[in-house]
Amino acid sequence: MNRPLVGISTYLVDSARWGVWELPAALLPAGYARMVREAGGLAVLLPPDAPELAAATVARLDAVVVAGGPDVDPARYGAGRDPRTGPPAPERDAWESALIGAALESGTPLLGVCRGMQLLNVVCGGTLTQHLDGHGGAPGVFGSHPVTPVPGTRYASLVPETCEVPAYHHQAVDRIGTGLVASAHAADGTVEAVELPGDHWVLGVQWHPEMGEDFRVVRGLVEAAGA
Repeated sequence: MNRPLVGISTYLVDSARWGVWELPAALLPAGYARMVREAGGLAVLLPPDAPELAAATVARLDAVVVAGGPDVDPARYGAGRDPRTGPPAPERDAWESALIGAALESGTPLLGVCRGMQLLNVVCGGTLTQHLDGHGGAPGVFGSHPVTPVPGTRYASLVPETCEVPAYHHQAVDRIGTGLVASAHAADGTVEAVELPGDHWVLGVQWHPEMGEDFRVVRGLVEAAGA
């Protein structure tokens, strides 16, 4: 049986080290490919490229995952920069916004992870809260907290119970983008998942499923990709 081809966006960094090398690199934590493989898909990496190539790229894929990473530039949702907002990543913002737009236009199944969920919301016209506390561990350490699904949503059909999720974020959805609905919340009311109601499989989660062992959300994406 052919495994669905799932494209995953990546970091683009000025310098990374491996072996004797220190060079600019496109990179991604290995957990992303692992979760796609465990869910029955075949992972390919999508490093930042020219946004006008996004539609042709998505046309060759069965599903898209927009990975976690740096803060979205607040200029993309018409806000000034909070001093606690991280430095911009313009190449990623442009490329991943185009990937999201192409997936929405073509009906390709789409999963946004952490930053990917936030960027999905921004592409749909929503805004972000630029800082909140209590949704991660110390720098470089994932925390965890419970997330509760909204009954009747796609997310609730995949994960019907409240569960602990691995999390590391200091920004979150503020105004929800056009067409999206909240499908999970943290105990403090923070929106932890958004989705597009209807037949098109579009879901964003504020946590990091690639850092855990619960791949039900990713399995849902891969099943939709193979349908």
